[in-house]
Amino acid sequence: MQAATQSRPRNQILVSDADHNRLIGLARAFLERTPEMAEDLLAEMDRARIAAEAAMPADVVRMGSTVTLHDAEGSVQRVMLVYPAEADIAEKRISVLTPLGTALIGTRAGRVVSWRSRDGRVLSATIHAVEQSSSRGAP
Repeated sequence: MQAATQSRPRNQILVSDADHNRLIGLARAFLERTPEMAEDLLAEMDRARIAAEAAMPADVVRMGSTVTLHDAEGSVQRVMLVYPAEADIAEKRISVLTPLGTALIGTRAGRVVSWRSRDGRVLSATIHAVEQSSSRGAP
């Protein structure tokens, strides 16, 4: 795995079949533009357990989920996991092709996720809550 996610604990992840297929296609499409992030996402999809959309537990981070994170300093932030075209940091819409986005996909509430920041620091946070969007859009 690449530097962005190699230092994080390897939580078991669960991804819906629909998200899995879309995310593999997305990662392949971005291999030339952002190879490290695309390769990290492909590696996560390779190790993911895949479930039918209807069988996905509510507390698993999926595309369109809003996630409440608590870090070690006590800060709380809410972010939505989205496709790159929908990303907007000011609106707390985090692309799945970022280190945090790749760390979140398929992880359950209660788990700690870690990712490497752009300046090389390893950051981590606990997923406190996961809310599913009522309308999950395509990429």
